Amino acid sequence: MLSLGIESTAHTFSCAVIEKKGKRGKILSDIRKIYRPPEGEGIHPREASRHHAENSPEVLSECLRKASVRINDLGIISYAAGPGLGPCLRIGAVVARSLSSYYDIPIYPVNHALGHIELGKMLTGAQDPLVLLVSGGHTMILAFLSKKWRVFGETLDITLGQLLDQIGRYAGFASPCGPKIEELASTSKEYLPLPYVVKGNDVSFSGLLSATKRMIPKGMEAACFSLQETAFSMIGEATERALSFTGKKELLVVGGVAANKRLSDILSSICKRHNCKFFVAPKEYAGDCGSQISWVGLLESSKKMGTNLEDTFVKQSWRLDTVEVLY
Repeated sequence: MLSLGIESTAHTFSCAVIEKKGKRGKILSDIRKIYRPPEGEGIHPREASRHHAENSPEVLSECLRKASVRINDLGIISYAAGPGLGPCLRIGAVVARSLSSYYDIPIYPVNHALGHIELGKMLTGAQDPLVLLVSGGHTMILAFLSKKWRVFGETLDITLGQLLDQIGRYAGFASPCGPKIEELASTSKEYLPLPYVVKGNDVSFSGLLSATKRMIPKGMEAACFSLQETAFSMIGEATERALSFTGKKELLVVGGVAANKRLSDILSSICKRHNCKFFVAPKEYAGDCGSQISWVGLLESSKKMGTNLEDTFVKQSWRLDTVEVLY
C-alpha cells in the first residue's frame, strides 16, 4: 500500500510517499520546503502558514513525481493534526482534506510526536526502546505500555530545542539555531558554570537560558560549549535513571536535536554502562518530515478505517500520552 504523508506543524512543509511491504516501509520520496525567518527572529505562525500555502502545490507535485506515482495510486492520506502551530497545522489539514475528498481516498489525522517515534523505530530497527524525544516542540522520555506511550520524564518549562533556538536568536543567528550552536561549541573546551536543574526525572531549562545569555559577553564559543554540556548532562541523568527504572535494553533518540553529535556521544556512553543498545534517528529524518506522518498513517490503517472528513481535526496541544496506539 502507498501512503502520502503531509507535515506542516511548524517551519517545515513536507510531503512524503511511503510504500508498506509487510511490517517494513520504503520511503519513495520526501520533499520539504522550510520557512526561514529573518536572522535573530523566531517562527511567526502567520508568515510560516503563508509560506506553507504558497509552497504546498510545488512540494506535492515534486513528491509524487519523485515517487513515480499518481494521486490515484495512493491507498491513504495522512496529515499532522497536532501538536503544533495552529495556522500551520490548518494548511496541511486543508491540503489533505481536499485530496481525500476529491479523489475519495481514506484520511488519517496523525500525532506529530508519534510520527517521530515510529519512523525512528522503522529506520533503526529498534523493537521495544526507551525513547528520548528532543525537538523544538518536545522534550520527553517515554516507554510503551498498555497501548500508550508513558512519560517517565519531561521538561517543566521550555524544550531542549527551544533552549538552543532562543540562545541562538539572542545571539542573532538564523533559526533553527541548533547546528550553529553545535559548531561553535566544538571549538571550545572552556566550561562556564551554569544552573543544572533536574527535579526527580524532569528537567528545567528556563534558568539555564537566562544564565547562558549573561555568559555570552564572556565568549560565544565558551557559552555554547557550556550550554551543551550542561543541558545534555541534565538530559543524560534523567535518561539514565529512566533506563534503570524501566530495565529497557534499547534507547532510541528522535527529534530534531537527535542530530547533535555531542548529545549522541553522552547517551551512547550511558548505554554502554547499562549494556543497552543505542539507536538514533538518521540525521536526514531526525527533524520534521512527511515520512513520519506517512508511516504512522500506514500503521494505523492496518487496524482501523480512515476518519470521516467531518471528524478530521487539528489540535495545537495534543499530548502523546493521550493517544491510544492500536497497531
